[in-house]
Amino acid sequence: MLADEVGLGKLTLAALAVRLGVRQPSLYKHIDSLGGLRRDIAVRAKRDLGEVLARASVGRSGADAISAMSHAYRSWALQHPARYEASNLMPAPGDVEDEAVSLAAIRVIADVLTAYQLEGDDAVDAIRAFRSTLHGFISYETAGAFAWSADVDRSFDRLVRGFVVALTRWTDETTPAQG
Repeated sequence: MLADEVGLGKLTLAALAVRLGVRQPSLYKHIDSLGGLRRDIAVRAKRDLGEVLARASVGRSGADAISAMSHAYRSWALQHPARYEASNLMPAPGDVEDEAVSLAAIRVIADVLTAYQLEGDDAVDAIRAFRSTLHGFISYETAGAFAWSADVDRSFDRLVRGFVVALTRWTDETTPAQG
């Protein structure tokens, strides 16, 4: 996909027209604007990511499901950088299709987290933590911030294991000692 090659922010209608071998005005038969194109990419990306997460977690539960889903998430994001960026865009208010695919991807994560018996705000917090943890790691990785000698895959495995450990104590009310 052109967006993955050039980056979502550098995607232009002129470049797309060249790629497709058509004149730029011809694109308007299929899309209404560059913003509309980016929205369509986001909807497709969210749908694709949700399907990747669902396939990775099917038939698994608990730590196994979290690990499989995390690795699938990272792999997909690294293979499709612009689509990954687009998958993080918030739907415009009233965009029913975008809202539905966004929620479907999040629902996969929520379903996997049911193994930890999280409900209400605890489940919301865990979903946010899961997405933020993976997004942070992937963002640093794609920016080249992990240039140290330690193996990045090992670091990712430890991050996922640490998140699983955190989930096992997610609802504990005790606060760690301040040091």
